[in-house]
Amino acid sequence: MNLVDYSHSLVSIIPPVVALVLAILSRRVLLSLGAGILLGALYLNDFSFNHSASYLGGTIKGLFISDGGVNTWNMSIILFLIILGMMTALLTLSGGTRAFAEWAQTKIKSKRGAKLLAAFLGVFIFVDDYFNSLAVGSISRPVTDRFYISRSKLAYILDSTAAPMCVLMPASSWGAYIITLIGGILVTHGVTEYTPLSAFLTLAPMNFYAIFALAMVFVVSWFQWDIGPMKKHEMAAMHGRGFDEGGDVDEQAKDLTEELEITESEKGKVGDLVWPIIILIAATFFFMIFTGYQALVAGGKPFAILGAFENTDVGKSLCLGGLFGLVAAIIPVFRQRIVFKEIARTLWIGAKSMFGAILILLFAWAIGSVIGDMNTGRYLSTLVQGNISPMLLPMILFILSGAMAFSTGTSWGTFGIMLPIAGDLAGATDIALMLPMLAGVLAGSVFGDHCSPISDTTILSSTGARCHHIDHVATQLPYAMSVAFVSMIGYLVLGMTDSLPVAFIAAITTFIMVCVFFAWLSRRTYQPIVKS
Repeated sequence: MNLVDYSHSLVSIIPPVVALVLAILSRRVLLSLGAGILLGALYLNDFSFNHSASYLGGTIKGLFISDGGVNTWNMSIILFLIILGMMTALLTLSGGTRAFAEWAQTKIKSKRGAKLLAAFLGVFIFVDDYFNSLAVGSISRPVTDRFYISRSKLAYILDSTAAPMCVLMPASSWGAYIITLIGGILVTHGVTEYTPLSAFLTLAPMNFYAIFALAMVFVVSWFQWDIGPMKKHEMAAMHGRGFDEGGDVDEQAKDLTEELEITESEKGKVGDLVWPIIILIAATFFFMIFTGYQALVAGGKPFAILGAFENTDVGKSLCLGGLFGLVAAIIPVFRQRIVFKEIARTLWIGAKSMFGAILILLFAWAIGSVIGDMNTGRYLSTLVQGNISPMLLPMILFILSGAMAFSTGTSWGTFGIMLPIAGDLAGATDIALMLPMLAGVLAGSVFGDHCSPISDTTILSSTGARCHHIDHVATQLPYAMSVAFVSMIGYLVLGMTDSLPVAFIAAITTFIMVCVFFAWLSRRTYQPIVKS
């Protein structure tokens, strides 16, 4: 099928922009994504309805079947979601969730402590962003619910610790992918003073967005600043109900004590929640190394931890780790001799609870495919080329990568397009600025992906918190945009001085100024709320 080429046309950004604007205005995610998919199909096929219908059929088929076989990546992520939904339901049935929440209340005495628990868990579970959002959400949600913290605030914490932490750690699915890309760029431009791993480790302190996004989570959690739409959601959560004004209802805040219509066992223990989660994490980590080891052996390469992560099968590892976690979650249920009919009903409720998220994810993947065919990323990448001062390039690459990831909903796709471009720009202008330029791309990609309504990581953060998706997008934007501003100042100074310490001082100073402004804004809008 011959598709129209929009790689040099402004038209390439129309479908994602339409989807984004509709999602924000209508709050109907599937309708908005569907409109973007349909519009993109029409543009790609020169508004031929027959060809557009054929193209859409092929795109939908590609979500499930790829290269003549099952699309293992998509299906493994869907299976993992279903497994995790079933596991979460079993943890509720066994009483483990209730027991953990009651235990946490004896150790955690405040809303601040509950938020910090979620933030610390997000930092420590850094193997994969999907796994991070869903696992940390499952652990933290009963605790944050008991302290009447909105699901929107939990989703913000999940989203702001998952990808930012993964992009900083070499022993993660993100780190392995980025190291592989960087290795190719270094070879292409004859850079021998760094190995791919040492280049990644040198880049990490330059990833201002990831660093300050993590810092912002802890600062906001400690000082309990609720800015913009987040204030409204926190007030609703404190009263255990939705909003009455303007018909804008927070579906997750209607009754924070109600969960999935499952009767919780009174015999549950803290270990009934903790051990399945630990086994899930340990098994996933083991299988990521094991599948990477298998790939190394098949390629005749020696085993190394980093090499294993570079070659791991993330989807397969998540599913296998999830199955181990599911088995661990069902053992307490059998131990308590709960009838099989109730167990089967709970498993179905858990699987069904993920269907909405899976449907949104399928639509997000579909529009991602359409945007790829529209060459939106390639068009945006052409905007950075031209007569631009090399000193401005780290900041410009940050902004452009952010726009690309926001429009396409994928940070990894943006990495794949923009990192080689950043390498070429550095080679053509100032090779000494290569690492700052690469860092700008990494940070901008995480920023855009963090904010995008069509990003799968954003969707899974909403899923992990069981929060309305558009509520999550709207409430986290003020925090994300403030960190992006801090990052822009950092990259501007880094490009001008080529000094990381000076740039970091400038970024920290800007971050402190933003925090002072948030403190003033929070006091200005503060209204005491007492839970009766």
